[in-house]
Amino acid sequence: MNIQDVEPEPLLTRVAEKLKPEMDPPEWAGYVKTGVHKERPPVQEDWWWIRGASVLRKIYLKGPLGTERLASEYGGKVDRGSKPYRAGKGSRSIIRHLLQQLTELGYLEKSRRGRIITGKGKTLLEGCAEEVAHGGG
Repeated sequence: MNIQDVEPEPLLTRVAEKLKPEMDPPEWAGYVKTGVHKERPPVQEDWWWIRGASVLRKIYLKGPLGTERLASEYGGKVDRGSKPYRAGKGSRSIIRHLLQQLTELGYLEKSRRGRIITGKGKTLLEGCAEEVAHGGG
């Protein structure tokens, strides 16, 4: 089952459920903003695991990625008052910690051009995609 055949939101929710027992967020995760374009921390209780699932999915789809490119992927527009908006990057610290945790769990591995997904990571994503496609979400 290809993960592009299913909707991302139920897939990420399913992958986050599988990652929850394996990953622990750092103690600062409840207080930190997710990028310079945000004004407040996330309100969702399980945002750490959903972001981890999202990072795993992005690396699966877009090939070797590092923290800088992923920070651009999770960025947004910065409100600069009366001046025009500009692009702002997401938090590289959050991405770096997630990449380290996913690498320790064996879902990602380092390469010269960033992180790449391993067979274990592909199996997790494709298995969850299968469950979402046949289970209805």
